[in-house]
Amino acid sequence: MAAVTAQARIEAPAGPIWEQLTDFDHYGRWNATHTGFPQGGPDPLRVGAEYEENMKLMGFPAEVHWTVRELLPERLLEIRGKGPMGVTLTMRYALEPDGEATTVRIDGEFTGAAVSLMAAKLKASASTALESSLHELAALVA
Repeated sequence: MAAVTAQARIEAPAGPIWEQLTDFDHYGRWNATHTGFPQGGPDPLRVGAEYEENMKLMGFPAEVHWTVRELLPERLLEIRGKGPMGVTLTMRYALEPDGEATTVRIDGEFTGAAVSLMAAKLKASASTALESSLHELAALVA
């Protein structure tokens, strides 16, 4: 297993951040690993919704089949996906309002036999991507 976490305090209320986080038509503006949704994002966004995403993981293209597992508008989005080589991915986006700012935390977890072979490189690559994503997300709502 490889687990990564990134967190940032963004000087904006949770509402505008959530709007960007769940604007699947423009997801690539902030998400560093995203390359496309072959059939569009989840519509409507609800627990149990399924969708496909094309991504780049460690510089390689990957197709992931996601399922929305938890959803609390303006607070929490958790998705679990099946990727290449039997890898399972879980992404959790948590927003914690703090006055006019919001702390955004992204947790990612990768499991599967292939992960053990490349855990250190995957963690480094995913950590960099999460940090970049938070920076871009902050710039969109500033």
